[in-house]
Amino acid sequence: MHKLADLIEQRSAAFDRMKAAQGGDADTFTAAETEVRDLNEKIRRAKAIDAEDRADLGTPITGNGDEHLSRELRNFSLSRMIAHKAGMSVDAGREIEMQAELAKRAGGPAKGFYVPTEIFERRVLTTGTAGAVAPDTFRPDLFTNALTATAVITRLGATTLSGLTGDVVIPRETGSPNVGWVAENAALSTDDASFDSLTLTPHHVGAISEMSRQMIQQASPDVEQLLRSMLARNIALEIDRAAIAGSGTGAEPRGLLNDPDVTSVPFDTDIFTTTADMIAAADLANVSSNRGFLATNGIKAAAMKLRTVDGLPIPFGATFHDEPVQFTNQAPSNLGVGTDEHALAYGDWADFLIGVWSQLDILVNPFAETAYSKGNVLIRAMATVDFGVRRPASFVTASGVLAA
Repeated sequence: MHKLADLIEQRSAAFDRMKAAQGGDADTFTAAETEVRDLNEKIRRAKAIDAEDRADLGTPITGNGDEHLSRELRNFSLSRMIAHKAGMSVDAGREIEMQAELAKRAGGPAKGFYVPTEIFERRVLTTGTAGAVAPDTFRPDLFTNALTATAVITRLGATTLSGLTGDVVIPRETGSPNVGWVAENAALSTDDASFDSLTLTPHHVGAISEMSRQMIQQASPDVEQLLRSMLARNIALEIDRAAIAGSGTGAEPRGLLNDPDVTSVPFDTDIFTTTADMIAAADLANVSSNRGFLATNGIKAAAMKLRTVDGLPIPFGATFHDEPVQFTNQAPSNLGVGTDEHALAYGDWADFLIGVWSQLDILVNPFAETAYSKGNVLIRAMATVDFGVRRPASFVTASGVLAA
């Protein structure tokens, strides 16, 4: 069986020969092109064998381990609890009883009421009928499933730490002892390993929405799912954006692109050459094989325009050297002095950590002036997360990337 890394290396060499022959001998170009196509098929088969690892959405480390309690929490009714807090006559006894357990998870009382993230395991989709929603499949990774519906970080394989109740300190080895050869009866030199630590601390993100009294009063499953979707969507998008490009200043956590310890390589001629430089840098750092690219949709458009000497489109697999790639509008395209540079990152995404404290805190305000006059209520939803790079050497970013 061919190793995937060997096949990719062979394909890269064949593609180099193909590019070199663009303006020269046609037979050489055709032979290289045929070899590239043959290797593409072999790589496709090799990747099919490795599909499970490639498709991993991350490694969740979940909370209580009590399946009975988890089932109860999954049945938490968001709409009933909102209606109760808005002063409506509804039976929210089960939801009220759950608050003690949720407060224990969070390490303190809620400003409004806590929502167990288990309820977001039931994702929703909009059907063809206007206003109708239908349940989708269950995922066992708590709040991350809300992120995966719209985000790319978890699709790339980020590691999710769920059910956190305090700061998380993760020790890291930054230097290994030197190893050397000695003669008979000679003493080995003494050298110590060096360590530091990565600390994840709570950072809060939230949104305020105005909802009608009638919508909250309707205790139908459709409305329940719609409320969950509305509360999760925008918060999930902002969490994804901050994970990629968070400034790390003020209340905003620091994202991957702003981590000063992550290696950066300059843009080199074109996207194909730059991605090759990034892969080479990761190889030199002994980064493991669970790797992939994150890029803007501007880079995607530029890659789609690439053509061979015969005017045939060059596939993404060639441009990104048959590595997985995710394109997203969440990645910035206004970097650099001229605000026209695009984000491009590569690495072992399992080394990117997403810390998720275990529940949303929702505060219902039926007395806000503008909402009160219409019989509506204001709902504030807040989540608490942080990000960190377990091994900065696992990632490479590119600077000065132009997508024109």
